[in-house]
Amino acid sequence: MCGIAGKFSREPAHLIAPHLKSALQSLQHRGPDGESEIVHEIAGGTCALGHRRLSIIDLSNQGRQPMVSGNGRYTITFNGEIYNYRELKSEIRGHGIQFHTDTDTEVLLEAWSLWGPECLNRLIGMFAFVIEDKDKQSLECVRDAFGIKPLFYDHGPSHFAFASEVAALRHLNPKFRSPNAQRSFDYLSLGRYDDKAETFFEGILQLEPGTRLTVQLAKTVTTSIERWWRPSIRQRENITFANAVDEVRELFLTNVQMHLRSDVPLGAALSGGIDSSALVCAMRHLEPSMDLHTFSYVASEGAANEESWINSVNAHTRAISHKVTIEDYDLSSDIDDLITIHGEPFGSTSIYAGYRIFKKARETGIVVCLDGQGADEMFAGYHGYPQAILLSMLENGQITRMARFLGAWADWPGRMRFDALQRLISEILPHRLHGFGRSIIGRSVDKPWLKQDVLRKSGVRLAPYPLTKRTHEGRGRRLAELERSLLTGGGLSHLLRHGDRNSMRWSVESRVPFLTAGLAEMALSLPESFLVSDRGETKSVFRAAMRGIVPDSVIDRRDKVGFETPELRWLNSDKLDIDSILEPAAEIPFLDVDQLRQAVNAVLNRDTPFSWQAWRIINYCKWAGLVLLK
Repeated sequence: MCGIAGKFSREPAHLIAPHLKSALQSLQHRGPDGESEIVHEIAGGTCALGHRRLSIIDLSNQGRQPMVSGNGRYTITFNGEIYNYRELKSEIRGHGIQFHTDTDTEVLLEAWSLWGPECLNRLIGMFAFVIEDKDKQSLECVRDAFGIKPLFYDHGPSHFAFASEVAALRHLNPKFRSPNAQRSFDYLSLGRYDDKAETFFEGILQLEPGTRLTVQLAKTVTTSIERWWRPSIRQRENITFANAVDEVRELFLTNVQMHLRSDVPLGAALSGGIDSSALVCAMRHLEPSMDLHTFSYVASEGAANEESWINSVNAHTRAISHKVTIEDYDLSSDIDDLITIHGEPFGSTSIYAGYRIFKKARETGIVVCLDGQGADEMFAGYHGYPQAILLSMLENGQITRMARFLGAWADWPGRMRFDALQRLISEILPHRLHGFGRSIIGRSVDKPWLKQDVLRKSGVRLAPYPLTKRTHEGRGRRLAELERSLLTGGGLSHLLRHGDRNSMRWSVESRVPFLTAGLAEMALSLPESFLVSDRGETKSVFRAAMRGIVPDSVIDRRDKVGFETPELRWLNSDKLDIDSILEPAAEIPFLDVDQLRQAVNAVLNRDTPFSWQAWRIINYCKWAGLVLLK
């Protein structure tokens, strides 16, 4: 787990090298255990590849990067982990290739040397890497199937630059100080971010999950992108629920076992929910004698407090528990660092709780931390997306079953029939009427603090986004929804971004055992009723698979408590100077700083109902002052 950066340019090496050095220094938190770079001439220009190392597997100096392949053709700078590197290493040795280190980096490099891009479907891991091919005079940039690890880039006719973080990329090309107006509007008005290639910086892009970017260096620098992974949702008709339970259990336990491979201490994040509890219990099931450390945020009060569930799992697994509590004034002390390290605005203050959890892990000496992200998207968690299931039943003429499901679904805590029916009606409206309804609803995103005339002149789309054309009729609406959430849904990409930035701020590697292509494709092959039962039970097959490993009391939980924080109290802390935080808005052409103050203060003073938009405004303005305009 590391930080990577690099640049190809027609500039001479002595001009590029200092910028690369600055970029790598900005990534020190991602890799405190070493720094190295390779700078050389190729294709009539200079290629500079750099690396910051967080030592996880093979702690010796042999693991330093950038690393050159045995045949001298390829050079890699790699951020991530390949969990099945031992199995791949054995297979590659069978082709007569010799290894000189015990690292997964060398395995990945020699796999590429042997199989080229075809090796990607053999990898079980999380990764963002760049490989230079001296023979083809090209760079190959690859991001893992789910986008667990980040990769940002910019390019022009005579240069290409990349980095693990936007801050490092800006060291390689300091010109990026203009906000992306469309992304800014999407975030401030609609709460959208991390759901496409564009970032909050005009001219900076992120490589999307499961894609490969090829950069040709000769003459004019050109790029091409292709998707190397897309999950299959071919439904298996003849599988029984019992067989599916066995397969899910075996695949999940195999995933966890591989994710435990580490030469440094590891632990787990434990929220008290089903996913993180299953992960911790699986770790104990597989390693009965390991020192198992868990890290949990404990809310001070209210329904969001899951301490009793956390205590139950810790007792069941004999884990060493570490709990984080947050006072109302703590955010004010850390807000500058939190927003700076994320590099771009984010959705809510709940991200701060994750920031503190990984800080606690590092203080405890834990360098690797397993996390339960991805289970909701894979096994139809949250509330099960009832509109997709109801629509599938409606299309198949299963009206009686549909009515029974609606009643059973609404019988669970926090659910209402009206909500499900409203979502269903939204799905079945004719496309044109649905778009018209959305345009009416879209008027609510008009805000007096947004200068819409300025935004329009910048080419910003102010209307709600058009509906994505419906697909997968007859193949399962819920399965299609899961596929969308795994690839471009936004929600998962948010969670993975938050986890990466929070963990790497404290030089901790966060691993997500649910997110492997094998488990995803297995889950997407199952009948919809295995994911959300006719009784309205979400993650039905996964709950059954974990029975006997996880306490029944946890498996049978009917409530769903989100990872919540007391946002309004934190933002009302006397130590947060809201007027000063909003001041940078005066330098953003499409924002009215006086109107912003009125809107935020109305929420903080409880003159208007609480809205997440207040935090988004605060976050955006703080980000502009700390990051964008620097």
